Amino acid sequence: MRIVFMGTPEFAVPSLRVLAEQEEVVAVVTQPDKARGRGHKVSFSPVKQLAVELGIPVLQPERVADPEFIRTMEELKPDLCVVVAFGQKIPDTLLELPRLGCINVHSSLLPKYRGASPINMAIANGDNITGVSTMYLSPEWDAGDVILQAEEPIYPDDTAGILHDRLMVKGAELLAETVRLIKEGTAPRVPQDHSQATYAFKLKKEDGRLDFQRSAEELSRLVRAMNPWPSAYTEIQGETIKVWEARPKEGIAQPGELVSVDSDALIVGCGAGLLALEKVQRPGGKVISGRDLANGLRLEAGQIIVGELSAD
Repeated sequence: MRIVFMGTPEFAVPSLRVLAEQEEVVAVVTQPDKARGRGHKVSFSPVKQLAVELGIPVLQPERVADPEFIRTMEELKPDLCVVVAFGQKIPDTLLELPRLGCINVHSSLLPKYRGASPINMAIANGDNITGVSTMYLSPEWDAGDVILQAEEPIYPDDTAGILHDRLMVKGAELLAETVRLIKEGTAPRVPQDHSQATYAFKLKKEDGRLDFQRSAEELSRLVRAMNPWPSAYTEIQGETIKVWEARPKEGIAQPGELVSVDSDALIVGCGAGLLALEKVQRPGGKVISGRDLANGLRLEAGQIIVGELSAD
């Protein structure tokens, strides 16, 4: 079976690898190379790196809707198009081109958490279970018929990064089974209940802001959900402090009040409960303990340490 694979970030790498072992991947489509890092060096996407290693031709259109790219796809004559975290909306002309359609791997149990940040939202909302879905692509985002689904538990210490790594492997395994069933002509096709759809929109930096009027439990989940990107943060004595690890504790104090400093954490009052800031980072600095931050900024119990954040 001739397959065109479309993907860009690390999440898509295991899926490409398993497809290349199982079927004929005639081309890989990924986003154009970008300058990354402080030196602005141009680097390949993770998917392109693997495609080059495997000797698979790589296409990098600025827009997959461009007529020239559509013509290239027509010449490839794919039986199936597989899309995993590609980064562009697939136009109707491409959806209709492969004889077996276009399928996608999505990191949620659809119709829950359609959109760009399902892993983050599952953690932030306190879900105990998430998973991956394979589906046929449709003109509407993440609304196509579901083929297969697999559940994955969310553990109390899971960050978005940790859960991402488990789901990208589970997604590749589910994709392999999905493609096998499509090839056999036995793949199920279950319409989504659109009335049950929820959405996880693309994250912005400000989504990581910690509002200490909220409960400690909510904030601890937000810290895990924003790790590694865009990262949770707050402002202490005029500095924007990133918060990498935090846990809720019982107690009562004013929101933003420094209650105490224990062996490794700052204990701060919230709208309900207390939040222990365990791993934090000052601007341009390394990750340190909450206690080290308290010593560096000379914080004292009883202070309202969390100030208003600037708009930028």
